[in-house]
Amino acid sequence: MKRFASLMVAAAALSFTTVHAADDVIRLGNLRFAHYGAVSYLKELGPKCGIKVEERMFAKGLDIMPAIIAGEVDVAASAADAAIAGRAAGVPIYAVAGFAKGGARIVVGKDSGIKSVAQFKGKKVGVARGGAQELLLFAELAKFNLTWSDQPGKDVQIVYMPFADLNQALMQKQIDAMAQSEPQASQAINKNWGIELLKPYDTPMGEPIRTLVMTEKLYANKPLAEKFMKCFVQATKTFMDDPKKAEDYVRFTMFKNQITADDFQDAIGNSPYAYELSVDHIQITTDLMAKYGVGKMAKPPVAKDWVKLDLLTAAKQSLGVK
Repeated sequence: MKRFASLMVAAAALSFTTVHAADDVIRLGNLRFAHYGAVSYLKELGPKCGIKVEERMFAKGLDIMPAIIAGEVDVAASAADAAIAGRAAGVPIYAVAGFAKGGARIVVGKDSGIKSVAQFKGKKVGVARGGAQELLLFAELAKFNLTWSDQPGKDVQIVYMPFADLNQALMQKQIDAMAQSEPQASQAINKNWGIELLKPYDTPMGEPIRTLVMTEKLYANKPLAEKFMKCFVQATKTFMDDPKKAEDYVRFTMFKNQITADDFQDAIGNSPYAYELSVDHIQITTDLMAKYGVGKMAKPPVAKDWVKLDLLTAAKQSLGVK
């Protein structure tokens, strides 16, 4: 009987340990871009923070939202507009931090002769649907009173394609210009496939802030949410303080040596790591999305209702990070 009781105690302890360990697993949805590197580094730093981070890569931010709804992702990194569109569609997420800013360029074909966005009239411009670049491109076109559509008949024909295909399309002159992310934009310039026209940060949105979102379920689990956020701040600070570590991790771990040192330096020069996010930035981005029909939101979410920055503030304070 005593032996049976001992076995029961041991089984209960094992069960508790298993449950506890499972609770400390964070499933991360991420994208393969240079400025998403510190978020990816969380899986390396996680054990030191007392968590296990399981990373899953997606093609673009909007693709992560169904995985969140299915309960397969707890935290995700994306452009703000993907997060906003997800929230508008009922995805149970909170925006809890920023992790990078900028990260976009409008690049024209090297032989296109285009010197201004005004000259996009009659041209084909490539962009990935559902990324920050799409919204930035539309805001730039609107400044010059240009109309656009993915069908012929407007001033500018938008050609939607994955980020990975845009450079090839520009090189082969299938498109005249592109709104591209980093490091792909820097690669196109360094390989002499294209020329930078501008960094599209002169719209009401300013520099887009890439957004870290967390499920409402994880946010409600305060001990685990706080542990994760501290780890995020540490990972980001590590990349800010040690640029060589950041470069090596992005170039060799994330991109398997497919980008050069110059590609990385140019990319991060245009998309520095960050922590900060603001309610105002998310609201301005939401308003622009509604204005230009990005995300096709029936009811745009109000930023103050779902931007929750308390975890970030507490984590920075506890770690002495300014």
